[in-house]
Amino acid sequence: MRLSVPLERFPVQRLICPRRAEVSIGVLLVAVLSLPTSHALAQNSGGSAALEETRVVATRVANEQPAATFATPVTQLRYDAEVEIQPRGLPEGQADITVRGSVFEGVGLRVGAASIIDPQTGHYAATLPIDPAALTAPELALDLDHAAKATGATVATLQYQLAPLRDAADIALGLGTDSLNYQSLRWSTVHSGAAGQQWGLALSAARSEGDGTLDNGGHEFERVNLQAQRRTERSQTDLLVARQDQFYGWPGAYTGFATLPETDDTETTLLLGSHRQQLDRGTVALTAFYRRLVDDYDFDRRTQESNAPGSFDHETRAWGLGVEGRQALDGWRLRYSAQYSKDELVRSTDLSNGPFTERSTFNVAVVPGWRGQWHDWQVDIEAGASWASSNRDHNVLQPLGAITLSDATDTSRLSLSYTETSQLPGYTALASRTSGLFGGNPNLGREESRQLTLAYQRALARGEFTISLFQRWDDELVDWTYSTASPFSRQANAVDLDVLGGQILLRQTAGALEWVAGLTLLDKDADYGLATVDASFYALNYAEHRATLALIWAATDRLTLRWDNEYRKQADNSLRTSDNHVYLGAASLVWSATDALDISAIIDNLADEAFEFFPGTPGVGRQASLRLRYQF
Repeated sequence: MRLSVPLERFPVQRLICPRRAEVSIGVLLVAVLSLPTSHALAQNSGGSAALEETRVVATRVANEQPAATFATPVTQLRYDAEVEIQPRGLPEGQADITVRGSVFEGVGLRVGAASIIDPQTGHYAATLPIDPAALTAPELALDLDHAAKATGATVATLQYQLAPLRDAADIALGLGTDSLNYQSLRWSTVHSGAAGQQWGLALSAARSEGDGTLDNGGHEFERVNLQAQRRTERSQTDLLVARQDQFYGWPGAYTGFATLPETDDTETTLLLGSHRQQLDRGTVALTAFYRRLVDDYDFDRRTQESNAPGSFDHETRAWGLGVEGRQALDGWRLRYSAQYSKDELVRSTDLSNGPFTERSTFNVAVVPGWRGQWHDWQVDIEAGASWASSNRDHNVLQPLGAITLSDATDTSRLSLSYTETSQLPGYTALASRTSGLFGGNPNLGREESRQLTLAYQRALARGEFTISLFQRWDDELVDWTYSTASPFSRQANAVDLDVLGGQILLRQTAGALEWVAGLTLLDKDADYGLATVDASFYALNYAEHRATLALIWAATDRLTLRWDNEYRKQADNSLRTSDNHVYLGAASLVWSATDALDISAIIDNLADEAFEFFPGTPGVGRQASLRLRYQF
């Protein structure tokens, strides 16, 4: 993952009928592609063009390529100081994303102006079938920056943009331990048109297979992307079609019983159209998406499926339209966002106990801001609100606010923010039978969160320093829990959580060495009400202490060492059989043999630790591979 930093060096905080739905979104995407790109949306109101803040990118992790398959958006998040990846086997196979001790559904993934949702379960939210090369580096939005995006997630947002295309082509081949082999190809071309327009086209494809580090831990992945893009000096319009077919096996992946050879086979299709327009004193963006996921999960691959309850076959569809923008006028400014989403549980062998099979939501946030001067300090005050509504749950109006003090050189900032956010549970929690392997609860409702954060940021000569303290109160948060009274079942229960934490991030460059260090401390207090809970799979499955260190050393003009390190102390959990204290690391040595050819030796899990990210689920072992990448 990478950190976005302004040029002045200060870091920024970060349709029920499916056929009719596809046609409607298709018409919308054509309309977006046809938008005028002159000044139709950018009439000059003040006589001067205040361009959107330009950002440069600084590395936050060392390794953006995995050892065991081709890269996905999740790969860039491993070992990040503020984002935690909790994998089941390969992170690229299935992984939950958490921030500041959140559960997996508390982090939204946003492409352009829309959050891409998975209505079945947040476990699949990170299954974004887009080639990372088509995306900008992810920007982590926290506190007010997150709440102002109206994502429908409680804690944080990972923001991606579609990257500008250029003339390029490359092919990568990989061979590794456990019978691994993978290949990827990406080709893009750009042509100039009339009135300064640029038209681009990109195609990428990747496949991977391997046996895994455990028996019944193999995988077969395929991904294909096709992207069309139009750019002008003040706008960018994209149309993306992406598909990913993903089969992976991992013992005890979801049940936590390592004796069960589980498999998960998903097909994900994403159709996305996005337009971003630069105004004279701001920007506006519009994004529409359609997502279809077909899931075939087996808790025991040795049994024969019968297309009946217990087969765990599902299909969901989701589509949405999002808009966001910023506008400045003298000392005032405004940021806003809104998203309408609709989803449908098309079919399921097991999610049949819920009160509904389709849902629509509407989220909007409006945050005015004022900038003034107090003695030698610049003062920024933002105060607004968000509105979250659904046809299946109660609506909620939530306040948002922050005050920031900056010094005269704008290299130090002190901010205090208070935000309220909410989210809705997925169909797996709502519609699973109330008892059994995965026990659902049709009475679960809107989850709400309040957070107070004090943060200090300082730009250094060749880096940056950030420290933050936060208190969060999660109400009616959906967790999956274990009780000794029902040892072969997990249950969806609501929990009230008090979360207290602190984070430190330090990034520095010294000659040929670049390093990023992070430390997160967390403490939680949980109240499950009348529910009998002996262990938690998610809400109380967190690192009390987590320290990371990423190192990139350019030893010569052609040889680079990349080394990620993580030490964690996990909270006690009666179901975990591995040690709570663990060191995890990944390293690669990259040799640029020629200007076109790179050869990389990559190792994940350097110490071959068997740490259980989820209690009872075996950890992935050490993996190594050799990767060749040729650019032409």
